Amino acid sequence: MHLSVKSLIATPLFYAAAVLASQVPDDASIPAHEAAKASNQSLLWGPYKPNLYFGVRPRIPNSFFAGLMWAKVDNYATAQENFRHTCEQNEGMAGYGWDEYDVRKGGRETIHDAGNSIDLTIDFIKVPGGQHGGSWAARVKGVPRDDAAADQPTTVVFHAGLEGLGSLAVSTESDDPRGIEGDVTIKGYTSELGDFTIDVTTGPTSNEHPEHDHPSYEDKPLDRSLVTSLAVKPEHIWQTKMLLFSQMKKAVDEAIAKYGTDNPPPPAQVYTIDNQPGEGNLHLVQKVFTGAFEFDILFSSGSSQRPLTSEALTREIESASVSFSERFKKILAPQAPFNSEEYLGFSKSMLSNLIGGIGFFHGTDVVDRSAAPEYEEENEGFWEETEEARGRAQPVLEGPKDLFTCVPSRPFFPRGFLWDEGFHLIPILDWDPDLALEIVKSWINLMDEDGWIAREQILGAEARSKVPPEFTVQYPHYANPPTLFMVLEAFIDKLGTKGSAEKYAADNQGLHSVYLTQTELGESFIRSIYPLLKKHYFWYRSTQGGDIKSYDREAFSTKEAYRWRGRSVQHILTSGLDDYPRAQPPHPGELHVDLISWMGMMTRALRRIAEVLGEAEDAEEFKKYETAIERNIDDLHWDTDAKTYCDATIDDYEESVHVCHKGYVSLMPFLTGMVTPDSPRLEAILDLIEDPEELWSDYGIRSLSKQDEFYGTAENYWRSPVWININYLALKNLYDTALAPGPQQARARTTYSKLRKNLVENVFREWKKTGFAWEQYNPESGKGQRTQHFTGWTSLVVKMMSMPDFPASERKGHDEL
Repeated sequence: MHLSVKSLIATPLFYAAAVLASQVPDDASIPAHEAAKASNQSLLWGPYKPNLYFGVRPRIPNSFFAGLMWAKVDNYATAQENFRHTCEQNEGMAGYGWDEYDVRKGGRETIHDAGNSIDLTIDFIKVPGGQHGGSWAARVKGVPRDDAAADQPTTVVFHAGLEGLGSLAVSTESDDPRGIEGDVTIKGYTSELGDFTIDVTTGPTSNEHPEHDHPSYEDKPLDRSLVTSLAVKPEHIWQTKMLLFSQMKKAVDEAIAKYGTDNPPPPAQVYTIDNQPGEGNLHLVQKVFTGAFEFDILFSSGSSQRPLTSEALTREIESASVSFSERFKKILAPQAPFNSEEYLGFSKSMLSNLIGGIGFFHGTDVVDRSAAPEYEEENEGFWEETEEARGRAQPVLEGPKDLFTCVPSRPFFPRGFLWDEGFHLIPILDWDPDLALEIVKSWINLMDEDGWIAREQILGAEARSKVPPEFTVQYPHYANPPTLFMVLEAFIDKLGTKGSAEKYAADNQGLHSVYLTQTELGESFIRSIYPLLKKHYFWYRSTQGGDIKSYDREAFSTKEAYRWRGRSVQHILTSGLDDYPRAQPPHPGELHVDLISWMGMMTRALRRIAEVLGEAEDAEEFKKYETAIERNIDDLHWDTDAKTYCDATIDDYEESVHVCHKGYVSLMPFLTGMVTPDSPRLEAILDLIEDPEELWSDYGIRSLSKQDEFYGTAENYWRSPVWININYLALKNLYDTALAPGPQQARARTTYSKLRKNLVENVFREWKKTGFAWEQYNPESGKGQRTQHFTGWTSLVVKMMSMPDFPASERKGHDEL
């Protein structure tokens, strides 16, 4: 029995883990229920609006949310464009992100806003207690940068809103149009959160506020909080910045009408809101400061019976930092040659930004359910037919749905990506296994009746606002590399490692993994999602199959061949490798070596899961598929002359031929663990990796060989740059080869050590120079490029640093690299 996907989607996520756990056998359901409930309590709150520089919400649909906006307001010409809210590329940032962050305790985010000449530090802390996920608080500090004027005015706006049912009102009484003196208190209630209060404090007495001799100052002194309460349509409430501007426009219009354009009040005074506190579903609390400033935001759950105070927040900030540092050194401490303080700080930041980029999304997505026959891509010229079919399709809104996920990049990709997520969860599985599994489960719950999961999750209007319309539609015949199975296989490794539970408990200072310390719960979790995993697997087999029989191809199996659907002339977006060179022109007889490799990994993982669960018949079935895939990878894709794995296509004479573009695609059998340490193909694979005229660079393995005719051409997305996720797979499998007896063992150790050093040093160097991790790195210069603040799979450097090195005495050969 498995849980109905539709019924699970309809269940509030706060209870989803307990509901899912109830599907396990009766003798395990009670402890699983309690474990899931406790885990949900500690994961309820977080900065789960990663598209904002700072945005907090619970993992509850249509619920409370809060965030910050700010700007330097010393100049009419730039004040409006300087307002920060959503993370944006090229917005005058010298770097931003989490220095330390634990999803269960909180941490510290720093924002170096060069455009506004201000550095912000936001300490976000979670405090358990009560029945509604506990309380939280944020301490906001601003310090002018070196180039700032001594009296630089900065406006900061805290916003709190309610997307659904409940109440939210400012309880601080004030009918003074000049603002509220002292703390501002907002009281609220929802059925899921119970009663709660938010106190926006005045902060220390050292805060200074602008003073002016302009006559308008008597109307609006800026040493008070200005509060506007609004009633906003739920579908528009996420557009907080525009709503703020609409309120400020009133003040601008009034100032111009009263004082004219020749003698306007100072910008800091004009770019303000009216003081109209009361009831509403959106509340704006504005403060205006001169120079450095500090204040606290205290969210107290009514059921905790212990309201938060600034004094308690100070203690919690220190405690969370100490706890994070001690735990990090035990679990993910960088190993030689990266065991220094600067690499330790870098590694902490990269993990913290990965976890601090986790979001909770709720809303509808756009799906094409037309099932047009052209989507089978069976005819020559199919790409033209499919484009025409997409043009006449009428996509529908489905959902609403929920997703708890990491995001690749907060400014550019603030949403869920299926193949990215498996890479995201590799370091998270080490840090917090239960968190990783919670995210896996959230993705699995998105599966439709056929076993399909959309490769890109764009849930709701807010998420869609960041996506060009042509990319919003999802197609139920489109796949993506099934990287979540890498995470599940790694969890099986942890579950089966003797002593792992005790080690994890000792390292985590009370934040135990219930799934590792109580292995029966770990097995129960896997069993609860196992039917859906199988459904997902067989969806791949039925929709992404390739053709062997029609073209008289010789192979061990007549069934194990695969072809990505959704290709165009220049792209296979579904492969994840977008513009990587493929057969020209496209042909329905193509076979893709990267896809059969992913299917091999997926089959192996599912076979191992079946073995753990005692599903002997399933394990035997999957083993047959696995063996056939292993054999067919060689039979269908190894090119003897080129000494590499290649895609296959059909030529003008209806013969099967190889299309060889040496690079990530040709390495994929090795990268997915389908090439064993004793394979006769391994030597040629290492030759390709290590050759600086092919794939090797001082900054990592190139995506395409320098000798390929398409190297660095056209879009050049996957046609030369160094990508950290693929390099991690190379590093992992080199390490596995280096541990196993075989003819390439010593060589693999040398290549592993040098590749690891090149990768980590370059990502660190660019992070230090630019303030950002990047989507990809230039193979000629090492420069970070494309998307900035790409703290998704580039954060795999955390895992790379924590992997051990091999002593020089255990390496030999190929020192010329």
